[in-house]
Amino acid sequence: FVSLWWTFGSGTKLDVGSVTRPKVSVLPPSSAEISSKKTATLVCVASKGFPSDWSLSWKVDGSSRSQESSAGLLEKDGLYSWSSSLTLSEQEWMESVSVSCEATRSGQPALTGHVTRQQCSDRSAALLTHVSHGD
Repeated sequence: FVSLWWTFGSGTKLDVGSVTRPKVSVLPPSSAEISSKKTATLVCVASKGFPSDWSLSWKVDGSSRSQESSAGLLEKDGLYSWSSSLTLSEQEWMESVSVSCEATRSGQPALTGHVTRQQCSDRSAALLTHVSHGD
C-alpha cells in the first residue's frame, strides 16, 4: 500500500492512494407512490467513500438495470457520497424478489445493498438494507 499526499493553501490535504469503502443503503419505495402512481421508486445512497470514482449500478433479481447515478458529492469530512434512483412499474416491483445496488471501483471488491419486497411488507416505513462487502 502506498499513500501519497500533498498540502495546498492553508492546510488542505489531498491524500492519493488511500481508499475508504462507502456504506451502501437502499431505500424502499413508498406505499403511497405505488398505490397512486403505480410505480415504485427505490433510492440507493452510498456514503462516506473515497476517492470520488466509485460508481453505482442496479440489479433486479440479479439482472442488471441501466440507470444514471450522481457524481460524487464532496462532504465536509473530505469523503464522498453518491446517489441513484430506480423506478419500476408496480407490476415489476410486485413480481421482484430482491432489488440491489452495487458500489464498484476498479481494484476494489463490490459493496452491495439490497431490499426485498417481503421486507417492505414485514416492516413498512423502515429503512431496510443489507450490506455485503464481497471480500
